[in-house]
Amino acid sequence: MTAADTPHPLHFVSRDACAGWLARQPAPVARWLQAQGFDGAPGTAATFADAEGNLGGAVLGIGDPLDPHSYAHGPGALPAVAWTPVGLDDPAARNALQLGWGLGSYRFVRFRTAQRAPATLALDAPDAATADVLAACVRVRDLVNTPTEHMGPEQLHEVVEAIAAAHGARFEAIVGDELLARNFPAIHAVGRASHRAPRLLRLDWGDPSHPRLAIVGKGVCFDTGGLNLKGGDGMRNMKKDMGGGAHAIALAELAMKRALPVRLTLLVPAVENAIGPLSYRPGEVVATRKGVSVEIDNTDAEGRMVLCDALACAAEESPALLLDFATLTGAARIALGPDLPALYANDEALAAQWLQAGVDVRDPVWRLPLWRPYLRYLTSHVADIANSGPSKMGGSIAAALFLERFVPEGLPWAHLDVYAWNDSDRPGRPAGGEAQGLRSAFALLRARFS
Repeated sequence: MTAADTPHPLHFVSRDACAGWLARQPAPVARWLQAQGFDGAPGTAATFADAEGNLGGAVLGIGDPLDPHSYAHGPGALPAVAWTPVGLDDPAARNALQLGWGLGSYRFVRFRTAQRAPATLALDAPDAATADVLAACVRVRDLVNTPTEHMGPEQLHEVVEAIAAAHGARFEAIVGDELLARNFPAIHAVGRASHRAPRLLRLDWGDPSHPRLAIVGKGVCFDTGGLNLKGGDGMRNMKKDMGGGAHAIALAELAMKRALPVRLTLLVPAVENAIGPLSYRPGEVVATRKGVSVEIDNTDAEGRMVLCDALACAAEESPALLLDFATLTGAARIALGPDLPALYANDEALAAQWLQAGVDVRDPVWRLPLWRPYLRYLTSHVADIANSGPSKMGGSIAAALFLERFVPEGLPWAHLDVYAWNDSDRPGRPAGGEAQGLRSAFALLRARFS
């Protein structure tokens, strides 16, 4: 190894500790960093030279040492060489560093060459748990970032089938008109207009003696809005409308990798909400697996339609826990912005566990209420319920209440309304697909089932 290849020391300093840390450095280093105005603020970085004028080391300004995103600016802010962490002895902080470094190094390069290589860490590989969590986050990002032409219902089918094969799980796909024969009419109604057949993807894994865990994800691979056509701005990023399905797939894969003691069922209704002669129309009444009739107020409220059949199917086997993930409503983003997923739960202990898990692993979710008086926004005069309504009030809550109609009372259930997207580049959060609430969901599962 040449001197140029030798890893350089990398220090980590908070704003509060910066003055003391600078006082312990060689005087030329301290003067240089002070001349640059380095004060340890989170998200900052600075390099310094050795006595010969060569690159001598670097320092990152960090916030919470257990938050992976405290370190995520490092791969892009530092020269693309190897760095050896100094003074970060807490194993939990080291795990956060390696997870954050991986998130900050991510680039979606399937269709282009990366602009520059990220800086690297001269560390042993992260422990298996950290590596698996990072892989799950990357799985979500890659699935969401892939254009629909390359990640339609058929390709999502192939992804889940390959994951099942890798873990010895049973896989089944119910495709096209077989959905009607097997009593999944709402999934079929949404996806029937596309040249790409709608389907329900199912994976089953685990010891039958273990408690059953059901995970459901919205797999709308592209959403035009249907006959209630979206405008150009609203349609631009609708390749991400399978982001809930991506979260469900990644979480199920993570549970299998970590050998969680559960009997797992994953259900992903994979469709394209297209426009054509077979498009379902506003004013139609659509049957559902549960026998609840739904009047279509708006064809752009299609996610809840495909989810209702999948939730009803999952509930038939009386799981100990039912989770669903969906890029369900713009209303959740208006309420909470792009970073905070909206959590709904019919069980107080379950909600409290997920909220605490979010705090523990620095992957927050925010609970909104299942305020049942808002069911009035889903009133139909010709069916049991409407899939939407004329009011713009409480849109995310109304959507969650619609889903709750298909979950039996007493079955612990939580629904996460995610954005699954970063609108702009930030350290560790590159523009494009994003895993949100995934790490906290897995922490929740570990707490409930390990």
